[in-house]
This record gives sequence, structure tokens and C-alpha cells, in this order.
Amino acid sequence: MHLPAAFINSLQNAEGFSKEAFEQEHASPVKVTSIRTNPFKWRQPRLPLTPYPLPLPSPVPWCSTGFYLSERPSFTLDPLFHAGCYYVQEAASMFLEQFVKAVYPDHATARYKVLDLCAAPGGKATHLSALFPEGLIVANEVIKTRAGALTENAVKWGKENIVVTSNDASDFKELQGYFDMIVVDAPCSGSGMFRKDPDAIAEWSLQNVGLCSKRQQRIVEDSWPALKENGILIYSTCSYSVEENEAVVDRIAEIFDVETIPVPGATGWGIVETVSEQKHMYGYRFYPDKVKGEGFFIACMRKKEAVAAQIPKPKKFIMASKQEQNAISAYLTAPEQFELVRSNDEVKVLKKNDTEDLAVLFSVLYIKKLGIKAGRVMRNELIPSHDLALSTIITMNLKAIDADNEAALDYLRKKDIPAGNAAGGWNVVRFMGYNLGWVKVLPNRVNNYYPSPFRILKH
Repeated sequence: MHLPAAFINSLQNAEGFSKEAFEQEHASPVKVTSIRTNPFKWRQPRLPLTPYPLPLPSPVPWCSTGFYLSERPSFTLDPLFHAGCYYVQEAASMFLEQFVKAVYPDHATARYKVLDLCAAPGGKATHLSALFPEGLIVANEVIKTRAGALTENAVKWGKENIVVTSNDASDFKELQGYFDMIVVDAPCSGSGMFRKDPDAIAEWSLQNVGLCSKRQQRIVEDSWPALKENGILIYSTCSYSVEENEAVVDRIAEIFDVETIPVPGATGWGIVETVSEQKHMYGYRFYPDKVKGEGFFIACMRKKEAVAAQIPKPKKFIMASKQEQNAISAYLTAPEQFELVRSNDEVKVLKKNDTEDLAVLFSVLYIKKLGIKAGRVMRNELIPSHDLALSTIITMNLKAIDADNEAALDYLRKKDIPAGNAAGGWNVVRFMGYNLGWVKVLPNRVNNYYPSPFRILKH
């Protein structure tokens, strides 16, 4: 792998950069695979990536649910991946957890509102969902095609606290002083991913770095009004360039009144702690010759400016009918905790504690996913949605087909599967006790309702 001379020269003054070790690591890159388990679903002490027997995964030291794998299996052919039992994510990105624990010791029980501004494909959004189980996570992606992948991953994750939106950063100005935390994993030149994507090297240039830096600053400045006083901004990129990292953080501190937040002990993991040149803001660099993973930069700061919160008038939801409520409640573990609202001919399940905030978001933003889509009710029967099957609010007390690995993969390919002794009507298909989706058992056949866009094409 040949790295451009201009790229290497641009890193000479970057804290922690070791030219020889860096080039050697890129000359013969070691493939690193890491996953983060879903605490709302995974009930085992470790993750056997069925049907690929792997040695016991080793933990990612800075993430309580992160693991390194000794080899990369075909995740596409693992039913547990499709069930949302884990998320495949770069280990460095999981360092987000350290900042959350540092600034919000009560993150596991308190209700915070968090905006993940550049959220696709969903790594940080699902991580935030796990770190703030009682919170509300707005996962935004302005690019519509990428917002689709984000929505699919949020559905697999299954937790009702993720809202998926597709808006420009400037649209969030209407929610002045609204969010407790904003995470900006900014679009960047991507040099931290060169080992995994050598084709990206040809697209790198100093000019592109400069353009990315300006765009990163604009994204932060546009979304800044939505952060409340004493709120937390986390800024990150998968770039090594100082211009996209420390320089952007300096610019934020120059324009706004902020307090930098360090993570004591991070250097013990091989992570390089940096201090920006102008405003002395802490940041953390991940180099593949020093840590197990790809290139990454992250910094955290507290907003010290006073903000007068201005919350838009909430949009009124249309509540589900009594008939719809009766049909859907039987599918929920704790129906009393939820509100059922109509959206066209479908019903969505919203957590009662979130309904008021969701109505506010609904009035301002273009929303792709809100709560859990239950499905539609026809003649007192629920035609259940795929979202409901993969959700964490669904009861286990349902008719089900327990599929082995072969049958599960056939189901995920949208092929016919045997009914066995299954009762007639709607059945959830399970693998190792985890839901994959729906079938309807009829007298002479089994109709497979796995969503066509999600089906496995690989054999």
C-alpha cells in the first residue's frame, strides 16, 4: 500500500505520529474486526458467531460491550447478526463510551436527549441507545440513501428510544437549547480508513482535507444553538489530519465559550492524548501502530454559554382506536408503558415518557423512524410489521417457529421453511431464542413475510 508523500508530510506535526511505524503498519495491514453486543437482546456471556466457531473474543478495553474477533466471519450468514444481537463497529469509535461515563455518571438511569447528527450507518446511534436506555436518541442523516441504512440498523437494534431523521444540521436551530448532548461524527477525508479501504487513498488530497475542514466547522456551528447550556458536544472524525481535528476543535473554542473535557487514563491503552495549539483543547488520537483498530480522533467539550430554550409547538398525534389498541396490546410486554398512535394506515408504539418530545420533533423534522412500527389492524387482527418482531418491547408469549441454522438462513433468504408443529396464523420465526421476523402458517403453506429489501442474496 503506497501512501502519498503529501499525506505523510502533512502528519509530521501531528501528536503521536511515528512515520516509520505508521508506514510499516500500512505496508502489511492486519485486519481487525470488532463488534459491540446489544445489551437489550444478547443474554449470553459471549457471542458465538454461529455457525462459525471462533475462539473466545477479547474485550475492547474502553467499551463494556465491545469485543475483538480473532477472524472476520461472514456476518451476512449469521442469523444473530440479522436478529440485532450485535453491531459490527470499529473499536476506536467505541471510545465514545468513556466520555459518556465521564460527564454523565447517571447515564444508565436518567433521561437525557441526545442528537447524533451524522449518524449513518448507525454505530454511534445504537451505542448511545445502549448507554442512555432511558434517554431519547435522535439519529440524523442528511443523505437520504444513507438514512435508509441507518433506519434498517435501528430496526435491528430494536430499542424504541431511537428516532431516525433526515435533516440538514441547520434545521436543528429550531430546537434551541433542546439537547443535553450532540455527537458530530463529521464527514471527513477518511485517511483513518486507508488500511480497510485502499481505494480511498486515490481520493485523498490536501484540497479535500481543506474542504472537509470547512464543512465540519459549518456542521458544528449550524447545530450549536440546539445544545443547551452545560450541554456536551462530542466531535470526531476518521481522519488523521490536524486540519480536520485539532484545528476544528480550536475553531469551536474560538467562536464559542466551551470547557474542554479530558479522559484520565486513556493513554494507558495506547491512545495518544493531544492538546490543541491555540485553545489547549484535549483530543484523543488512535493510530493503528499503537492501538488495535483503525485511525480515529475524538474530542469532548461542555457548552458554557447561557441558552434560552425555545421549543416549537408540538404536532398533535392521532391516537389509535380502541380496536387497534386491543389488537396490538397482546403483542407487547408492558402495554401500559406505551401510547399507540396512527400514521396513515399503520400504528406506531411510542413510550409514554417520550410522547411529548416526539410530538415536538415531529413538528420540526423529517422523520424516517419514530418509536416501533406495530403494523396495521384489519378486522380486529394485527398484520404485524417487521419492526415489531425485532423490537425489545414484544412479548415472548407468541406463537413461534424455532428454526435451526439452515432453516433460519432459508427464512432470511425469503425461501419457504417448514412449519413443523406450528399453530396456524401469525408466527414469529426465532433462532436461538431471538426473533428474525414473521411468517403466516396456512393449511397448505407457510407465507414468508421477511422484508424483500433485507433478504440475504449470498449463498
